[in-house]
Amino acid sequence: MTAETSQTLDRGLRVLKLLADTDHGLTVTELSNKLGVNRTVVYRLLATLEQHALVRRDLGGRARVGLGVLRLGRQVHPLVREAALPALRSLAEDIGATAHLTLVDGTEALAVAVVEPTWTDYHVAYRAGFRHPLDRGAAGKAILAARHSARDDPGYTLTHGELEAGASGAAAPLIGVTGVEGSVGVVMLADAVPERVGARVMDAAREVAEALR
Repeated sequence: MTAETSQTLDRGLRVLKLLADTDHGLTVTELSNKLGVNRTVVYRLLATLEQHALVRRDLGGRARVGLGVLRLGRQVHPLVREAALPALRSLAEDIGATAHLTLVDGTEALAVAVVEPTWTDYHVAYRAGFRHPLDRGAAGKAILAARHSARDDPGYTLTHGELEAGASGAAAPLIGVTGVEGSVGVVMLADAVPERVGARVMDAAREVAEALR
């Protein structure tokens, strides 16, 4: 801790991070042990966070992340979208296909930013807000591949006709971005994705990841 930081705020944020990392919640004793502070301090932290609906406690006394974090989370997508747009614009113009940033939203893939090329005669209409299962389409499959890969760079994923008849997709996952799980990709009207597209999509995914770090 430095003179410019708040120890209490730091501990409160650490509580939220610890709770976010567990599906079963944590007791006051467990939090006390993990934070290295006494139970009284933990009680005060939880009471404050509860007032802001950022933490809730069940009948058994286990603390979990509260619904108040959803209000904060809704503001994340615009920030992520703005950071990704330069790389998406470059990708769309270079490839001549619709480029998109897709994030995980529960069990679905959610397109949060879409950029269409300006010079093509036709391209796939793909809108921000479009949702689809993670196991369908290049964007979702790239994310799943990253989850199950032991490699630092799991490469890119190609699909054809899984979300729209006649359309092919290529996507690469975002790697090394804390708290963000997603992919960058393109979708085009073609029977197959040209060979150079996969590498270009991976470059764009790295650019977006760098912008988000």
